[in-house]
Amino acid sequence: MKNIAVYCGAATGNDEVYKLGAKKLGQWIVQNNYGLTYGGGKFGLMGVIANSVLENGGFVHGIITQELFDRKLAFEEISKLDIVSDISVRKQAMLKDSVVNIALPGGPGTLEEIAEAFSWTILGDSKSPCIFYNINHYYDQLEAFFDSMAEKGFMEPTTRKTLLFSDSLTEIKDFIDSYNPPALRKYKN
Repeated sequence: MKNIAVYCGAATGNDEVYKLGAKKLGQWIVQNNYGLTYGGGKFGLMGVIANSVLENGGFVHGIITQELFDRKLAFEEISKLDIVSDISVRKQAMLKDSVVNIALPGGPGTLEEIAEAFSWTILGDSKSPCIFYNINHYYDQLEAFFDSMAEKGFMEPTTRKTLLFSDSLTEIKDFIDSYNPPALRKYKN
């Protein structure tokens, strides 16, 4: 089975729309014959999406660090739970276990993980699409910042087009189905 890596917070945010979006994404993952790979937690949007996938008969692969497991943060009733040594190992394992990377709303950890996944595609180390599921305009300012990177010459405009910000699961599916990884950057002196 092909899995989608979903990066999200151990919090749910302060608006029910984020939980609803995570539930919808979980349903969509199962309806489109994917499994879920995620950080293995039981709290926040992590727990919401894992429960949604399970409730819809889907496969959930959690990858959690030993430290977080020891703090009793793991969702142990999922399809598969791997405990790894640290966050760097977890991130690599999630990328290797998935064919798509999606960020739900979250905090600095969510942002760091999806940014690293996109960096890997730019470097040619990954061919998986990266998507910000922009529920309730959560990522609008970040989208503008990525546009600015391209406008100011820190990213190729064609590369910028390979990163999607969307609140539409239909648009996300179309993006995945037609995705081509960014070409390797040509450097000039």
